[in-house]
Amino acid sequence: MSKLNLKDVEWKEFFIGELFDVNTRGKRLIISHREKGGIPFITAGESNNGISGFIDNPLQKQYEKAISLDMFGNSFYQDFKFKCDDNITILKNKHINKNTGIFISSILKRLTEKYSYGNQIRPNRLKKDKIMLPVDNQGNTHWEFMENYIKQEQKAQVQKIIDYYEQKILQNGFTLLDFKNIEWKAFKFNEIFRKIKRGKRLTKANQITGNIPYISSTALNNGIDNFIKNSGNVRKGKNALTVANSGSVGSCFYHCYEYIASDHVTSLQASNADKYIYLFMSTIIKRLEEKYSFNREINDERIKAEKIILPIDKNGNPHWEYMSKFMQKLEVEKISNFLPYIYIYI
Repeated sequence: MSKLNLKDVEWKEFFIGELFDVNTRGKRLIISHREKGGIPFITAGESNNGISGFIDNPLQKQYEKAISLDMFGNSFYQDFKFKCDDNITILKNKHINKNTGIFISSILKRLTEKYSYGNQIRPNRLKKDKIMLPVDNQGNTHWEFMENYIKQEQKAQVQKIIDYYEQKILQNGFTLLDFKNIEWKAFKFNEIFRKIKRGKRLTKANQITGNIPYISSTALNNGIDNFIKNSGNVRKGKNALTVANSGSVGSCFYHCYEYIASDHVTSLQASNADKYIYLFMSTIIKRLEEKYSFNREINDERIKAEKIILPIDKNGNPHWEYMSKFMQKLEVEKISNFLPYIYIYI
């Protein structure tokens, strides 16, 4: 089959009310009434497929294999069973499946340009909204094209993933050394890291939206709290570790990219470290979580005196090669484990 192209098919406007019943909505369920469970609960939001938590609440109606659309226009296809609040409209018809649902929801997202907090989606407005969709020779909605186009694009993405990781195996899989009888030794942080520098305070009000990761004390998202573009009176880093001094004390992450560090983290940079060495050390440094807490933070003096136990070579120096090869070995093992599950999509 020849490659499908969005430019090679005819498009036509359709009222959303022609395609779906726009009157099916979820039911209000305030946070204090949500019973913890295993069913995804969809609320207004542009991330995590709209999932804000997992509930039980047997009286809350359940849906599946449908598109969820919030009052701002954020839309997602939900292939699984879910429940939702009254800010969500459920869009479903006999043609909607995983692939057509993904295609339609990507187009519906353009509604976010029209709707906002002061102008929210409501059934009477939604049914009159129009979207452009591919049509067949008879001018009808071309569901088959949408289905096959998404399959094609997903297959292409899967192939890119396979190519990348197969190359990783070829690069690293045959260079791993068989190290035996490795000894370990405790080093002070200032013996390992040539640069130990706390970041600078930058309040939310003074953060300028941009594309540079802002690292704070969160234990999630590799420590990224925001994306900013501040250039004055900030402390930047790259190819380094950050360890949280407060908040999620001890959380440690590697950053291969340029970042801006808040005063809640300390940057650690070593002279001999590559990506894999940093990843190796970060797993060890994370053990500081057991020693420190919100009430006992890591200050500048404590972190310099803190110790890290590392493998050593025959001269008693940090065994950089072993650390790098060890993490490469783990990477190859993980890749080898999950590649068979990706092959089934080709």
